[in-house]
Amino acid sequence: MDKKAKKRLEVINKKLQTLRPRLAGSREQADDPQELQDLENEISSLETEAAELKKS
Repeated sequence: MDKKAKKRLEVINKKLQTLRPRLAGSREQADDPQELQDLENEISSLETEAAELKKS
């Protein structure tokens, strides 16, 4: 894994750390169902990208 991929992986992990609590809060207080779907989609895409980076 090159330096750029490691840095991107760090950024993804930091973003996931902030998104997961937001998702949990959004599930508890479902004011906007679209926000819940958006958070789930963003988390899944970031997890997929992280898995791709770890493979290389």
